[in-house]
Amino acid sequence: MAIILGIDPGSRITGYGVIQRAGRQQQYLGSGCIRMQGDALAPRLQQIFDGVSQLILQYKPDMFAIEQVFMAKNPDSALKLGQARGAAIVAASNQGLDVAEYSARQIKQSVVGNGNAQKSQVQHMVTFILKLPGTPQADAADALAVALCHSHTNENLIKMSGQVKKTVRGRLR
Repeated sequence: MAIILGIDPGSRITGYGVIQRAGRQQQYLGSGCIRMQGDALAPRLQQIFDGVSQLILQYKPDMFAIEQVFMAKNPDSALKLGQARGAAIVAASNQGLDVAEYSARQIKQSVVGNGNAQKSQVQHMVTFILKLPGTPQADAADALAVALCHSHTNENLIKMSGQVKKTVRGRLR
């Protein structure tokens, strides 16, 4: 069994999703959003760091996955997104977690089967795969999709390596 924390970074809203993988089954543990207060960037980055650190202490994940930066039309937005990612990554690294990164296309391909899927399609598939009673908020659904993508990718790596006898804390041994 492995607990996976997925993060959809943002400088205003950072989504998180936590799942547990047992064999080929994925179970929903929690999701939500870290909503930053204020306009100054540095305090918002601190809020991301603190929020992700708190999630790690609460859920004790074995694996951490985050969405990569995509090149937005606005370079300033891309830089802020990169800084938000950095705050989340440092929080994970400080807790001894390895960081897996996936592009938006990889995540959509893994969860929906189409790398160009719309947000609504991602939300629908996350709800379906995890058997959720309702549709999660968009940022939380994206974070759950990141966690599902990591779960699928990790499972495929295990299958491909016939030499693997076991995994320890989500790592191949």
